Amino acid sequence: MTGVVSVRDLTKRYGDFAAVDGVSFEIGEGQLVAVLGPNGAGKTTTLEILEGFAGPTSGHVRVLGEDPLRGGRAWRAQVGLVLQSTSLETEPTVVDLLRVFGRLYPNPRPVAEVLELIDLADDARTRVGTLSGGQQRRVDLGLAIIGNPDVLFLDEPTTGLDPEARRRCWASVERLNDAGTTILLTTHYLDEADHLADRVMVLSARRLVADTTPAAMRAGGGLSVVRFPLPVEAPELPPSLAIHVSDRVLSLHTDRIEPVLADLLTWAQHHRLELTALEVGPPSLEEAYLSITHSEPHDALFASHV
Repeated sequence: MTGVVSVRDLTKRYGDFAAVDGVSFEIGEGQLVAVLGPNGAGKTTTLEILEGFAGPTSGHVRVLGEDPLRGGRAWRAQVGLVLQSTSLETEPTVVDLLRVFGRLYPNPRPVAEVLELIDLADDARTRVGTLSGGQQRRVDLGLAIIGNPDVLFLDEPTTGLDPEARRRCWASVERLNDAGTTILLTTHYLDEADHLADRVMVLSARRLVADTTPAAMRAGGGLSVVRFPLPVEAPELPPSLAIHVSDRVLSLHTDRIEPVLADLLTWAQHHRLELTALEVGPPSLEEAYLSITHSEPHDALFASHV
């Protein structure tokens, strides 16, 4: 098996229940891969196995060429983890906490470099307990990378953060990836995957059902979208279009764009209106995701309001 992360026919069972069922994939050096899927799809279980917290029932798993369950201290030093929940010491300052953790590794990143990567240089002397939730999450990230890991696992790192905090966390992750770190990210936010990842994998019913780029996933995700916000006091649309208006926005999905655009252009020309706000394109990543998983929106990924 080759690659920074290699998984072949991974299955994890708890009694008769398969939490992961025959999953295979490989991640190359320097990739940033997002793993998507509804709750119970097997995302966290897969990450726990890759991190060495659980073993597979069957199949083969290698991270940096090693079996995670048998990886020694040297292997652990090359792997960074940001888990779903945090339990940081609150009394130390950010810089002191990073220094303490840095001493645990044979080749740590300079603390000043980590502070820049997580955008907390100005708060280095601040006690961790007084930081905001978003800042504490970036401290989590700092502790995960102080050892200068080759691969970084991020398990829903921005859940519960406000939009500004999420954006700052994204910027930190991007800087790490630009520096060559291989990153595997699980997330419930489609905009996060779309913004960060150069590759997305979708788990559904404990199986890998898609492995592609965000752009390719949108392009193959179903019907094209026509969207046009109606101007104030716009004349009535033709009946074929009017039925697709909600809150003064024309929005429809179709496999035949040309007739829709022809009707819209004829209407606009007749009433001397401009279509400068018209949008035509492939389905959104959310729509493509729902098409792949056959999920209902409220059962799938959280909506984004960033």
